[in-house]
Amino acid sequence: MATLNQWIAGARPRTLPIAIAPVAVGTGSAYTFERANTGYALLALVVALLLQVGVNFANDYSDGVRGTDDNRVGPVRLVGQGLATAVNVKLAAMACFVFAAVCGIALIGLAGTPLLLLAGVAAIWAAWHYTGGKHPYGYLGLGEVFVFVFFGLFATLGTTYTQAGQIDLATVAGAVGVGALACAILVANNLRDIPGDIESGKRTLAVRLGDRGTRILYVALVLVSLVMVLLAATVHTWAALGIVGLLLLARPLKVVVGGNRGRDLIPALSDTGLAILAYGLTFGIGLYLAYRLG
Repeated sequence: MATLNQWIAGARPRTLPIAIAPVAVGTGSAYTFERANTGYALLALVVALLLQVGVNFANDYSDGVRGTDDNRVGPVRLVGQGLATAVNVKLAAMACFVFAAVCGIALIGLAGTPLLLLAGVAAIWAAWHYTGGKHPYGYLGLGEVFVFVFFGLFATLGTTYTQAGQIDLATVAGAVGVGALACAILVANNLRDIPGDIESGKRTLAVRLGDRGTRILYVALVLVSLVMVLLAATVHTWAALGIVGLLLLARPLKVVVGGNRGRDLIPALSDTGLAILAYGLTFGIGLYLAYRLG
């Protein structure tokens, strides 16, 4: 039976910045409309965190029962390493999705944004089918697309819309920037896993692009996040503060561009996670300062 520490490790806490960053940017944007709501922001954060943990457990379950985690490099795999039963890991994933749905419905009801129910249903479907179901899209090279849409666009724009009831160019730029960095985390992860994924028949985007193409994609995503900060700054000058968060990408860029492989890519994965957190917070603070200072 898995210990509490192993369950926590299986939840992959280092991926949680992917959930925090869009809520930070979205709430900062809501401030620029002078309609920010702390309670709604906290509910959005809970939903995002539950979905992220849920998708981590769902991936652990699905990859574990398929046998694709048997020879992985990286974090704890509860099912693949035989630390927990597949049934229990699946139940943990489903519990996260149920609680995310309850909190999401509460947020949508309080905010009066019923159309977002469709986005919530789609998010839970995407969380499970990344590696679950008969035709998991993560095995088809579409993981980055869904991460961009749900942890970039939907999470950021939804956070702003539930609070302010509107969005602008800066909100969209923030959503795209966060989505690009969320994709960069997945790209770094899949770059590390290329050998194992080829062996198991998992056709991720990294497998399709190959080693060199995947490294180029990582750099391109970082550049997109920079361009989005500059674009947002044309609307709210203080949004340029988001550039500070991007400084943390210096080391992971060096690791990726330097041709490191396997375990040597793990620092790039963790550092990109820290960078998206810093990016989301500094971007969001910049938008808040635009509201406070004009």
